Amino acid sequence: MNKEVNYKNKKRYNTAKYPIRQPKIIVWLIWLLSKIVLIGKDYKVEKVNMEGLKPPYMLLSNHMYFIDFELIAMATLPHRMNNVVSIDGFYRRPWLLELIGAICTRKFTMDLHLVKSINRVLKRGDILSMYPEARYSPCGTTSYMPEALGKLIRMNKVPVVVAIHHGNHLHSPFWDFRKKRKVPLHTTLTQVLTAEQVKSMSAAEINAVIREAFAYDDYRYQKEAGIRIREPYRAEGLHKVLYQCPHCLTEHKMDSKGTELFCTACGKRWNWNEDGNLEALTGETEFSHIPDWFAWEREQVRSQIEAGTYRFEDEVEVYSLPRCWRFIKLGAGRLTHDPESGFCLEGHYRGEDYRIQRTPLQTNSLHIEYDYCYIKPFDCVDISTENDSYYCYPKQENVVTKLAFATEIVYQNAANSVVHT
Repeated sequence: MNKEVNYKNKKRYNTAKYPIRQPKIIVWLIWLLSKIVLIGKDYKVEKVNMEGLKPPYMLLSNHMYFIDFELIAMATLPHRMNNVVSIDGFYRRPWLLELIGAICTRKFTMDLHLVKSINRVLKRGDILSMYPEARYSPCGTTSYMPEALGKLIRMNKVPVVVAIHHGNHLHSPFWDFRKKRKVPLHTTLTQVLTAEQVKSMSAAEINAVIREAFAYDDYRYQKEAGIRIREPYRAEGLHKVLYQCPHCLTEHKMDSKGTELFCTACGKRWNWNEDGNLEALTGETEFSHIPDWFAWEREQVRSQIEAGTYRFEDEVEVYSLPRCWRFIKLGAGRLTHDPESGFCLEGHYRGEDYRIQRTPLQTNSLHIEYDYCYIKPFDCVDISTENDSYYCYPKQENVVTKLAFATEIVYQNAANSVVHT
């Protein structure tokens, strides 16, 4: 049972408020600022099957980097649009986000008011923009999307547009977003469902259409477009997603420098070539395509869960974000994760114990951060409830990617068990 942190009469940010309708001047101001930010970047925005389409409609986008917002703003002018934004996006600027009509939520929680806000935006004839994967793509490929998405779309009965950004991950990879790479950006906006189709389809059929439209792979885009990434630091940070050595199978001992990825346990090294291929410097190249290595790691975690050998436990340093103005340091805590109980975070703050329990069915995915810039530049995970968000920094190194895999697999197994009982 949850016992949340007692902040001694400090109020939490109220996410249960409706967004304002964007003033037209704000729409144009966002467009102008986006235009300025994109100066010097090689980008292209293409629209498919959208001739004559006007709001209201739902715009679903993949998420690579903050530049996604600017490209979407360029593509949707002159129409009003409300974005769904997680609470850390409101950090230190809630007034600004509220002014531009952003809808605040906490990631991977049951937020019924978010559903009402989405419905209100669409009923007043505007665009509702959201990122259904709810995180930056860790490896430039499609992430988990909730089954409830189809129900949400069917409930609102409006057209659906899917925006897919290509090159944004290669330009600013989630695992090394501070250093940019010179990569052309290509965004496509495609109307994948009309209002009439939405009304006639089941939630499962809608989900199938969305998943097909969301199939993307930035590393395949690089190869097909013949893009060469020449920056001498291009592989730095890659070990955060490729954390397990396929040669000796050791976990969390990978590292990277310059253009090379290497295992500190067995010494094997790979070079990330300019054309996007990985190449072993000695012996077999187990995976030349980065997403294949990433997918292999996921299956390794699945095997551990099925064999009953998976469990995570570690001491963590905990910060919380009950409001938007500052993170509160809660001190040391203990975080566990297993297939039976899900997540449990326990700690002590100002004379009182707290305990946050998120069962497998309460957490369908996990918000992870690499070198999190808002608190301190190390990897962390965010365990959110409907009222608070707890950012946990493990003592163990390079474990958050595996935790994200395990969270999704544990949830899917639990959901399947419910269906079959």
